[in-house]
Amino acid sequence: MDPILIETPASTSSAAEQSSAARIGAVLFRNRGWLPVPLLAVLLLVPATMSVRTTSVGLVLMVLGEWWRMWGVATAGTVTRRRSREVEKLVEHGPFGWSRNPLYVGNFVIWIGVITISGVLWFVPIAVALFAIEYYYIVRYEEGVLESIFGAEYLAYKSRVPRWFPRPPTTATDGALYWGEAWRSELSTFLQYAVLLGLFFARDRWLP
Repeated sequence: MDPILIETPASTSSAAEQSSAARIGAVLFRNRGWLPVPLLAVLLLVPATMSVRTTSVGLVLMVLGEWWRMWGVATAGTVTRRRSREVEKLVEHGPFGWSRNPLYVGNFVIWIGVITISGVLWFVPIAVALFAIEYYYIVRYEEGVLESIFGAEYLAYKSRVPRWFPRPPTTATDGALYWGEAWRSELSTFLQYAVLLGLFFARDRWLP
């Protein structure tokens, strides 16, 4: 989940966590690692032409998205990649003071950049719709879990920080930043970017 840290004993589930949307989101959350596979298949198998313009725009989007994502990882720590629902502290500083889901926002911007680089531009609106559906349900699940654990504290945070579109926080909050952890955690991600770009260039050269 986005704004989380360390494991604690389970808490009673809130009504929000028990909703139909949250239950669907729990399934998607557990399987979110392979959900981009069909998207990648489209980008790699559909003939398209990369250009200097689309590659440049796509790279800018990827850099912006990765910067926002890495700031989120550095703020919450690499434990954000765990699949556990148990958390100890609600993270409210850094990008979590701007929006409640900075990692998902960063991921979305990165993927739009990847699609733009691929040259399969007609797929952009389809991808936007797919991500909107996926993140709608996953975030309902995560918000339900956080409400179960933190109760009124999370509801107060939820009332003042937007879910998606970043907005400067009204009150500055300080907290630790784990940049070393974040860089080490993202090394495999950077390698995936390099492999993906190489596959796009190979597709342009060999796919009729």
